Amino acid sequence: MEQGRISVPQEGAPTACEPVCEERTAPRFTLLIRAAKVVTPAGEFICVIRDVSQSGVSLRGFHALPENGPHWLELQTGERYAIEPVWSRGLEAGYRFASAVDVATLIAEAGRYPKRRLRLNIGLEVELAFLGGRVRADVINLSQQGARIECDTLLALDQPLRLCSGLLPEVRARVRWRSKREYGLVFDDTFTLSQLAAFAAGVQAPALLAQPACAAALRR
Repeated sequence: MEQGRISVPQEGAPTACEPVCEERTAPRFTLLIRAAKVVTPAGEFICVIRDVSQSGVSLRGFHALPENGPHWLELQTGERYAIEPVWSRGLEAGYRFASAVDVATLIAEAGRYPKRRLRLNIGLEVELAFLGGRVRADVINLSQQGARIECDTLLALDQPLRLCSGLLPEVRARVRWRSKREYGLVFDDTFTLSQLAAFAAGVQAPALLAQPACAAALRR
């Protein structure tokens, strides 16, 4: 994923997050292709941060973003910011911050933990198919590159298998690590960010994929 680039703040520019306000004094920064996720009671959904200022943030989803809150914006460091919806247009949505934020810290993605690939906490029952049989397992979280699962069957390190579910395309994977009933899988063929976003929405809130603007975006 290409890291976001930051433009020079534009004093007095109208915010992308609050079109209802004609006057704007907070500097606006532009972030290009900075992946994050919106967390709501309905689940976790991938988005891209486009614009951010002291008062709010503009996001673009790979599908319509959920309207019902509360909402949090979670960065790849695990840092969370409470946000409140202001406007939405197709795949774009603007939010105000529920409390004051340090914009420089948000842009730098500084936090208690190192930056890592987005992981979605999604509960999903699957089958693991391998030479000699098929067993049940539960997905705990999922990323573009792999998954964390729970399984009662003993699996060997580096064991090849297939992850099967009616909601998830069949994925070839290998066991990377294990700890009691938990296993880490690495996929042979990784998901694109848009594929992962579509899968997550389909599992958690299928109605978000029904809007006309979503189909074209997910084909990219």
